[in-house]
Amino acid sequence: MLKFLKATAAVALISVAGHAAADPLGLGRTATPAEVAAWDIDIRPDGAGLPEGSGDVLTGEEVFVEKCAVCHGDFAEGVDRWPVLAGGQDTLASDDPVKTVGSYWPYLSTVWDYVNRAMPFGNAQSLTADEVYGITAYLLYSNDLVDDEFELSHENFAEVRLPNEDNFFMDDREQSPVFTNRDACMSNCKTDVKITMRARVLDVTPEGEGDDSAEAPAAEAVEVAAATTEASTEPEQPVLNAELVTAGEKVFKKCKACHQVGDKAKNRVGPVLNGIVDASLGAVDGFKYSKALRAKADEGHVWDDASLAAFLEKPKAWMKGTKMSFAGLKKEQDRLAVIEFLKSHSQ
Repeated sequence: MLKFLKATAAVALISVAGHAAADPLGLGRTATPAEVAAWDIDIRPDGAGLPEGSGDVLTGEEVFVEKCAVCHGDFAEGVDRWPVLAGGQDTLASDDPVKTVGSYWPYLSTVWDYVNRAMPFGNAQSLTADEVYGITAYLLYSNDLVDDEFELSHENFAEVRLPNEDNFFMDDREQSPVFTNRDACMSNCKTDVKITMRARVLDVTPEGEGDDSAEAPAAEAVEVAAATTEASTEPEQPVLNAELVTAGEKVFKKCKACHQVGDKAKNRVGPVLNGIVDASLGAVDGFKYSKALRAKADEGHVWDDASLAAFLEKPKAWMKGTKMSFAGLKKEQDRLAVIEFLKSHSQ
């Protein structure tokens, strides 16, 4: 066995030695130009590396709503805890800075490069160059940096400067005493620690020794019992398709940037949608509707299944002059699911 292993090792050495004449390591091969090009996608602050192409704000809005709004909102304001991409000007020095493309990012090349390299989430590098130009143009518009007729291209890219560029500078920390003084040590440490500032935004600073969690189950039980009693006296609700409701809840994330549902829902950019199914148009109190919607309401239209489906498919086509910028849901199944989800929030 030992002789066999020695012989095998000798053959391996001879094989490697044979390759060494062409390659010092005897491993791999030279990457082809096409393989190098596939990885060479970085974009520099001066626009170096940009592919040819262009995209305007309106086209970029359609792509953004379809492929980005589920996380970032129709107006780039962020959904739930996904990043906010617009607004935040003059907040960087506040207790709760909002770091967006318009308020914080230094170079437009960073926006283009990141969108091109890593977005949409879960389907990275699926966008065309023109789509990335369009999305980037729409983000500039969302931050009030360009007008709605602006078109971004590889030719005018380097002309665009972001507001916070001058506040970024070369990192010189290697010359600071923290890095140059290798004899630094800890001394005169405190024996106790006191809270001197509170994490007001994150709400993570402990409030005290007490904990009301033990009372929660009992309180929840009372609420459930009350809800059950109340439900028994209400008229019977229509039977819903549970699978469609679940699917609709996921699709509704595209709507959450403007609309809310549920017990604590409030009017935002769009009205609360509780009880919207089979309700008259413009029926939500306290919301200022567009002239287009009020005109439809005066005609006696109702948000029945057919009207909702038509509106959700292409809002601007179904209601000329609507304020709603959402491009619409192309898939019929998505529209049916959202309608079923809205039915689950009757009032």
